Amino acid sequence: MHKLKGSRILLIGGAGFIGSHIVDQLIQEEPAEIRVLDNLVRGKEANLAKAMRSGKVTLIEGSLTDMHTLRSALRGVDYVFHLAALWLGECVSNPRSAVEVNVVGTYNVVEACRDAGVKRVVYSSSASVYGNALTIPMTEEHPFNNRTFYGATKVAGEQFFRSFYDMHKLPYVGLRYMNVYGPRMDYKGTYVSVIMKVLDKIEAGQRPVIHGDGSQAYDFVHVEDVARCNILALKAQVSDEFFNVGKGTKTTINELVQKLLKLTGSSLQPEYHAQEHIFVTHRLGSTEKAENLIGFKATKELDEGLKSVVEWRRIDQAAVAERRAA
Repeated sequence: MHKLKGSRILLIGGAGFIGSHIVDQLIQEEPAEIRVLDNLVRGKEANLAKAMRSGKVTLIEGSLTDMHTLRSALRGVDYVFHLAALWLGECVSNPRSAVEVNVVGTYNVVEACRDAGVKRVVYSSSASVYGNALTIPMTEEHPFNNRTFYGATKVAGEQFFRSFYDMHKLPYVGLRYMNVYGPRMDYKGTYVSVIMKVLDKIEAGQRPVIHGDGSQAYDFVHVEDVARCNILALKAQVSDEFFNVGKGTKTTINELVQKLLKLTGSSLQPEYHAQEHIFVTHRLGSTEKAENLIGFKATKELDEGLKSVVEWRRIDQAAVAERRAA
């Protein structure tokens, strides 16, 4: 078990949705210093506001594509979380930028961590590497059935870490996230979660839209569980392994929408539209390997997790409105 007390830890992309929750939980581990490197394109300073009050968190504004900034941020660092990436929709609209950030940027991280003598890296991969499920639940041995550009960049990142482990013994663990949700998730971008799209419709008094018949099923895992998994992966002895990070529970879009309608007290009923192009229609991850090797099991149930999203969204929107009125 790696001890984090008194260590220096860098989170690349640490002001984002998942990264900021890791920062919050890391403070309890009593490290000497937590550094966050983020270009604040998707990440926000506001996500780190609570953690910054601890006096242990330093925010460095910059990109993993800038080697000078990256090497400077890594100086004296013991452990690294690599979370920075262009997301699925951005990879579709701007694939060349996706290569620069997700592929070349990840190579920069691997090389710079080796040169800096970093003790261990936790790499945020994605269940996108699997594509549509050929078998359910998907174990970590499920073949790469990816058809998305985003998934392709994550496969490339995984291979960089594998090869550098063999060549240079850079210790790492990779995490393949299922459908992560929770407070601080994006609800203003073009490619936002179905959860946020449904809540937007309900708030506007409009019927939520379901594309297709709503039988598409996914593994929703709360961001607080995901953050805890990252820390367990950093502290574990195992290296050169990839783990699914999910709840291990299948939820259809129909079930999800009904839960959100009930939570918000809405009497609206969903309307069904012709199915758009959906990258993945079925995804459920096996949780056995993560439980056995790093001691992770997601505990937050979907109803409780969705309630936390609804409450956070209400508070966040009120704060935005207050700032505009000031």
